[in-house]
Amino acid sequence: MEQYRTEEEQVEALGRWWKENGRSMVVAVVVALGGVFGWQAWQANELRQQEQASDLYQALLQAIGTQDETPGSQGATAPAEQLKSEFGSTTYAQFAALQLAALAVNEGKLPDAEAQLRWVLGKAEKGSDIAQVAQLRLARVLAASGATDQALAILAEAEPGAYGASYAAAKGGVLSFTRSLARELISRNITVNAVAPGYIETDMTRSLPEKTLKEFQRSISVGRLGQPEDVSETILFLASEAASYLTGQVIGVDGGLG
Repeated sequence: MEQYRTEEEQVEALGRWWKENGRSMVVAVVVALGGVFGWQAWQANELRQQEQASDLYQALLQAIGTQDETPGSQGATAPAEQLKSEFGSTTYAQFAALQLAALAVNEGKLPDAEAQLRWVLGKAEKGSDIAQVAQLRLARVLAASGATDQALAILAEAEPGAYGASYAAAKGGVLSFTRSLARELISRNITVNAVAPGYIETDMTRSLPEKTLKEFQRSISVGRLGQPEDVSETILFLASEAASYLTGQVIGVDGGLG
């Protein structure tokens, strides 16, 4: 390292160094400070947007809750559409579109419901919970509109196990209902059981893409789709004297679906 014997030499050396490097240091400091303040400003703006979106969504819920006073979805449309146009990247906007879709279904406006659900799918992260909900509801809307092929195609695009929670909840409801009815009717010597078919070969499943059918088959222990006769013979057995000791059960006819 270069040595300077006098204070004057040290001052001169410092002056030369500052002349050569001082400007770049000032620029670096300014850039660093700008980055800090820019980040803080961005965070503050994001917080403001979330608060505004939250207020609009609350207004939407209040409008839905007072539909008796405001016929149809008119009162809910304004805050929901504002959410979509001004805060489209927020979850609030996606939930707002789901609400509008539900209102449209209640009013029999299936094309409007379809448009709202497709908007959600275009905004939501693929595979997210909200995307799965929108996907399932869109399939229902399309099926109700008579577009069965489109509905099946939507479901075929679903992530594996996407509707596991919905399926589990529905299965639990069926089991609870079956057992309750079985207890109620056993005094009349009536047994109550339910049949839960797996993937059965029907016109609906035959219209699915070949790739989807192969994935279904790989998840079945016996390695094939069920036949309608597999289900009907199980029902005949449950209705026979041979099943007189069975009641309150849900029988899975699914070939060992994993």
